[in-house]
Amino acid sequence: MKRKIVLATRNEGKVRELNALLAGSGIEAVGLANFPDIGEVEENGTTFEENALLKAREVAKLTGLPCLADDSGISADALGGGPGVFSARYGDDWDKIKGETRDQRNTRKLLSETRDAGERGCRYITVMAAALPDGEAITTRGEWAGSLLREPRGTNGFGYDPVFLDPELNKTAAELSPREKNERSHRGKATRAMLEKLPAFLARAEKT
Repeated sequence: MKRKIVLATRNEGKVRELNALLAGSGIEAVGLANFPDIGEVEENGTTFEENALLKAREVAKLTGLPCLADDSGISADALGGGPGVFSARYGDDWDKIKGETRDQRNTRKLLSETRDAGERGCRYITVMAAALPDGEAITTRGEWAGSLLREPRGTNGFGYDPVFLDPELNKTAAELSPREKNERSHRGKATRAMLEKLPAFLARAEKT
């Protein structure tokens, strides 16, 4: 029988991706679509680690199952590491242009705030947390170093991908295929590190 773990997302595409990575591990992931009574968990932490742990522990407590959660964002050197944990809602205080998505508004603000900056270094960061219903948890971290373009390039991906340039490939994250992006990305690194720890973490929990 497979051990179940909850992935703290309602995005079934992310659930399928994780289950593909879990193939052969004896672990099966289910998403929050299976738990319609669970609302949004407030992410009021000041670091990626705090937010990932908040989500993982709260969902594990509410479901009674181990939970995986992550928090991600972009850190620009010109902004002293910002927008960081505020990446997903960075542009919410700006007026929306007709037809503009939230991601596009966030990117528009980031480019405006860094327009005159000579320093273009940036990095994507993901922290993934696994938690048990009793609150015990582990985390992994992945980073992807890049530079910030002044104009978007590419149509793949999401978030700030069109302005995040991978210097080694000379492509933005939005110009990479899903496979290429997963091999290099912050999220891919954090996920692979977590999958190395997860079986032993769950097995240890079952013995207690």
